[in-house]
Amino acid sequence: MQPISISRTELRDFYDDIAAMLDAEDLGAFPAFFTTDALYRVISRENFDAGLAHAPIHCRGRAMIEDRVNATREAALYQPRLLRHFISGVRIAGGTGDEVQATANFLIIESLLEQEPQILMVGQYVDRIVREDGALRLRERTCVYDNYHIRTTLVIPV
Repeated sequence: MQPISISRTELRDFYDDIAAMLDAEDLGAFPAFFTTDALYRVISRENFDAGLAHAPIHCRGRAMIEDRVNATREAALYQPRLLRHFISGVRIAGGTGDEVQATANFLIIESLLEQEPQILMVGQYVDRIVREDGALRLRERTCVYDNYHIRTTLVIPV
């Protein structure tokens, strides 16, 4: 068995880079964090724990992620907002060589004009991360949300 070649510090920086990109609303950069054959989904804790596939967001492959980003940037109408992603508890759960299974907690705060900030979503990332051409990429990102329901439409990537 090959030892894991991705350090926890490198992993933490990777998560911070994704959060900073999303907070800056640089959605065009989002797909580059994924492998070509990636799976990206946002799913309720209930469905995840039960092994059910139904998810409000389910993208197979970077092309579907790019389509979703383009639709969000060009076609979706939603009230302007600021988001802040807080990530904690980054852990390497397993893996070998250039692939790791990792988990991290997330909290997303949403600020709308003339309103107090509110919790948009809280949950856990369950990821498979690989090294590809020297950079870390998500082969699989499952955003498991703990919310009872999604308070607003789920527009921006989690």
